Amino acid sequence: MKKLFALFLSLAMVLSLAACGGGNKPADPAPAESAAPAASLGTVGLSVSTMENPFFVTLADGAKSAAADANIDLITTDAGDDAAKQNADIEELIGKNIDVLIVNPVDSDAVASAVQAAQEKGIKVIAVDRKVNGVDVDCSISSDNHDGAAMATEYIINTLGEDAKVAEITGTPNASATIERGEGFRSVILPGEDIVNGDGTAVVSIPSECGNFSREDGKAAMEAILAATPDVQAVFAQNDEMALGAIEAIGDKDIMIVGFDATEDGLAAIKDGKMAATVAQRPELMGETAVETAAKLLNGKNILKDIPVDVHLVTAENAG
Repeated sequence: MKKLFALFLSLAMVLSLAACGGGNKPADPAPAESAAPAASLGTVGLSVSTMENPFFVTLADGAKSAAADANIDLITTDAGDDAAKQNADIEELIGKNIDVLIVNPVDSDAVASAVQAAQEKGIKVIAVDRKVNGVDVDCSISSDNHDGAAMATEYIINTLGEDAKVAEITGTPNASATIERGEGFRSVILPGEDIVNGDGTAVVSIPSECGNFSREDGKAAMEAILAATPDVQAVFAQNDEMALGAIEAIGDKDIMIVGFDATEDGLAAIKDGKMAATVAQRPELMGETAVETAAKLLNGKNILKDIPVDVHLVTAENAG
């Protein structure tokens, strides 16, 4: 009986200690070690022609997003539409030991020497939106500028008729986009060998002014066209910024304006009935594709020499 009582007393003491929080607590689990950040795949330099143009801002945004996904260190520079500054920017990027250079040239000819200097250092080079003339780069990524301009010009002719007096506002001289869009425009306005005489002079004079791909210069170009050709019926501007400048210049005149790029402001102008059409590119996709291609180069993979990006015509019917 005494043994049984002692057993009950011992059990009561154990339960009492447990109720009061006594006893040994299990050891806290060791804190989980945080995973070390993955090593960078490499460093890529992106030389943009100008960040004043919304099109190239979107292109750069696409590149930054893809760089984050691929764990690439991306260094971006803004040439401010100055070919000399772009060459200096590229020299600076070379000095930072980049592995790949993505270049969106201000001037497709002027950038060649800086690109060659990068290649001599073993840096891979990708041209985006505009080509580098005279240099064999690893990859060129661009829209079909020729077909896009032809598409825009055909829309004008189909709307106004073959006899319509159409002018052109061109982009920065020597930029590949300027050359290709000009060729696409003229392939519709002046087909085949009728473009020039044997001595190189034009058979038909097309009102044309340079707008340097900027809104301000586009406005000045349109004012010059109006002064020289007051009966102009339509204008193909080689980008939306120049088209928007042209809209400012024409005021309430009934002149069809067609642009190129489908920027946010350009699409708004179409919805407002101020601009007739534009050619849609995909700048964000171009930026993403350029960085994804750089990642393949860094991983030693094969890449395509030329990567085209589709374009399509945007009018009031499909502007959204």
